[in-house]
Amino acid sequence: TLAAWHHAQWGHLYSHWTYEVCLAELDEHASRSNGLPTTLLALEGDELLGSVSLVLEDAPELQEHGSPWLASLYVKPEARGRGVGAQLARAAVARAAAEGVEELFLFTPEHREFYARLGWRPLGRTALKGTPVDLMCIAPADAAADAGAAPRHAGEAA
Repeated sequence: TLAAWHHAQWGHLYSHWTYEVCLAELDEHASRSNGLPTTLLALEGDELLGSVSLVLEDAPELQEHGSPWLASLYVKPEARGRGVGAQLARAAVARAAAEGVEELFLFTPEHREFYARLGWRPLGRTALKGTPVDLMCIAPADAAADAGAAPRHAGEAA
């Protein structure tokens, strides 16, 4: 389900990122008990609401900006507007802090204001496969301390 959601949402930004590649990446994340890369899930009972990943490389063209990256924040349409995305983003930042990440990066084609409200700082704009994107960063230890957040592990509800 996640691979289908992710590929439908972002597949156009990556020439090599087929559904099969996406599925293999998520399988690798699920097999890890700690460290990066990883994917955190938002669950309501047994229902999957969304996910977010922490990856070492999100787009090769952007790697010069740093690593690791918050990637693939997705909330299914029926669950949007309930704060699930913010919970997932905060849980990912807290997990990055627990992993000792000093600076975390992301790019977003359309949600700059959302991330800014969560404490992310703009780094500038660029394009990825012809799509304009905003680059942003955050210091996870500072953000986690400000939020009083506890890290969540892959598979736990955010």
